[in-house]
Amino acid sequence: MRLAALGLFIFELATFLPDQIDHDADWQHARSPRVGARDASQFVGPGPETLRLDGAIVPEAAGSYGAIETLRRMADEGEAYEFVDGTGRVWGSYVIVRLSQRRTHMLDNGVPRVVDFTIELDRAGD
Repeated sequence: MRLAALGLFIFELATFLPDQIDHDADWQHARSPRVGARDASQFVGPGPETLRLDGAIVPEAAGSYGAIETLRRMADEGEAYEFVDGTGRVWGSYVIVRLSQRRTHMLDNGVPRVVDFTIELDRAGD
Protein backbone atom coordinates (compact mmCIF):
# COMPACT_ATOMS: atom_id res chain seq x y z
CA MET A 1 0.00 0.00 0.00
CA ARG A 2 1.48 3.32 -1.08
CA LEU A 3 0.18 6.36 0.74
CA ALA A 4 2.44 9.02 -0.79
CA ALA A 5 5.87 9.79 -2.18
CA LEU A 6 8.34 12.60 -1.60
CA GLY A 7 10.72 12.49 -4.53
CA LEU A 8 11.88 8.88 -4.72
CA PHE A 9 11.03 8.21 -1.05
CA ILE A 10 7.84 6.13 -0.79
CA PHE A 11 5.68 6.33 2.32
CA GLU A 12 4.48 2.74 2.68
CA LEU A 13 4.30 -0.11 5.18
CA ALA A 14 7.98 -1.02 4.64
CA THR A 15 9.25 2.53 5.37
CA PHE A 16 6.58 4.22 7.43
CA LEU A 17 3.00 5.18 7.00
CA PRO A 18 1.78 8.49 8.43
CA ASP A 19 -1.35 8.30 10.58
CA GLN A 20 -2.40 11.71 9.31
CA ILE A 21 -1.41 14.42 6.90
CA ASP A 22 -2.23 18.04 7.70
CA HIS A 23 -2.24 20.56 4.84
CA ASP A 24 -2.21 24.32 5.44
CA ALA A 25 -2.38 26.90 2.65
CA ASP A 26 -2.57 30.69 2.83
CA TRP A 27 -3.44 33.39 0.30
CA GLN A 28 -2.13 36.89 0.77
CA HIS A 29 -4.06 40.14 0.45
CA ALA A 30 -2.51 43.60 0.74
CA ARG A 31 -4.65 46.08 2.63
CA SER A 32 -4.77 49.86 2.26
CA PRO A 33 -6.58 52.12 4.68
CA ARG A 34 -9.39 54.33 3.35
CA VAL A 35 -11.03 57.34 4.96
CA GLY A 36 -14.55 56.62 6.13
CA ALA A 37 -14.60 53.06 4.73
CA ARG A 38 -13.19 49.64 5.38
CA ASP A 39 -9.65 48.96 4.20
CA ALA A 40 -9.27 48.17 0.51
CA SER A 41 -7.98 44.69 -0.18
CA GLN A 42 -6.03 43.39 -3.16
CA PHE A 43 -5.07 39.77 -3.75
CA VAL A 44 -1.29 39.57 -4.16
CA GLY A 45 -0.81 35.81 -4.54
CA PRO A 46 -0.47 32.55 -2.71
CA GLY A 47 1.25 32.52 0.66
CA PRO A 48 3.01 29.77 2.57
CA GLU A 49 1.84 26.19 2.11
CA THR A 50 2.85 23.41 4.49
CA LEU A 51 2.33 19.68 4.95
CA ARG A 52 2.73 17.92 8.26
CA LEU A 53 2.90 14.12 8.40
CA ASP A 54 2.50 12.40 11.78
CA GLY A 55 2.83 8.72 12.50
CA ALA A 56 4.84 5.97 14.14
CA ILE A 57 7.41 3.37 13.21
CA VAL A 58 7.07 0.01 14.94
CA PRO A 59 9.74 -2.10 13.22
CA GLU A 60 8.28 -5.36 14.58
CA ALA A 61 5.07 -4.59 12.64
CA ALA A 62 5.69 -1.81 10.15
CA GLY A 63 8.33 0.73 9.27
CA SER A 64 12.09 0.98 9.29
CA TYR A 65 14.65 2.94 11.29
CA GLY A 66 16.53 3.40 8.01
CA ALA A 67 13.60 5.38 6.61
CA ILE A 68 14.23 8.16 9.12
CA GLU A 69 17.89 8.30 8.14
CA THR A 70 16.95 8.49 4.45
CA LEU A 71 14.66 11.46 5.13
CA ARG A 72 17.35 13.09 7.27
CA ARG A 73 19.83 12.82 4.36
CA MET A 74 17.23 14.28 2.00
CA ALA A 75 16.71 17.21 4.40
CA ASP A 76 20.48 17.75 4.65
CA GLU A 77 20.64 18.15 0.86
CA GLY A 78 18.18 21.06 1.06
CA GLU A 79 16.55 20.08 -2.24
CA ALA A 80 12.87 20.41 -3.13
CA TYR A 81 11.05 17.15 -3.89
CA GLU A 82 7.70 16.54 -5.58
CA PHE A 83 5.03 15.34 -3.15
CA VAL A 84 2.57 12.93 -4.74
CA ASP A 85 -0.30 11.28 -2.85
CA GLY A 86 -1.48 7.69 -3.29
CA THR A 87 -4.06 8.70 -5.91
CA GLY A 88 -1.35 10.18 -8.12
CA ARG A 89 -2.18 13.83 -7.39
CA VAL A 90 0.94 16.00 -7.53
CA TRP A 91 0.83 18.56 -4.70
CA GLY A 92 3.95 20.45 -5.78
CA SER A 93 7.59 20.70 -4.73
CA TYR A 94 8.37 20.68 -1.02
CA VAL A 95 11.45 20.97 1.17
CA ILE A 96 11.85 19.16 4.47
CA VAL A 97 12.08 21.78 7.21
CA ARG A 98 11.64 19.64 10.34
CA LEU A 99 11.89 16.02 11.38
CA SER A 100 10.90 15.27 14.97
CA GLN A 101 11.17 11.90 16.66
CA ARG A 102 10.06 10.51 19.99
CA ARG A 103 11.54 7.13 20.91
CA THR A 104 9.62 5.01 23.41
CA HIS A 105 9.35 1.46 24.79
CA MET A 106 13.11 1.01 24.92
CA LEU A 107 14.68 -2.43 24.91
CA ASP A 108 17.52 -3.24 27.32
CA ASN A 109 20.06 -2.37 24.58
CA GLY A 110 18.56 1.12 24.08
CA VAL A 111 16.76 0.36 20.84
CA PRO A 112 13.24 1.83 20.80
CA ARG A 113 10.34 -0.42 19.92
CA VAL A 114 8.29 2.61 18.82
CA VAL A 115 9.39 5.85 17.17
CA ASP A 116 6.71 8.53 16.84
CA PHE A 117 7.57 11.03 14.14
CA THR A 118 6.52 14.33 12.62
CA ILE A 119 7.78 15.56 9.26
CA GLU A 120 7.11 19.15 8.26
CA LEU A 121 7.35 20.20 4.61
CA ASP A 122 7.22 23.72 3.15
CA ARG A 123 6.19 24.30 -0.42
CA ALA A 124 9.05 25.52 -2.58
CA GLY A 125 8.56 28.50 -4.87
CA ASP A 126 7.26 26.57 -7.88
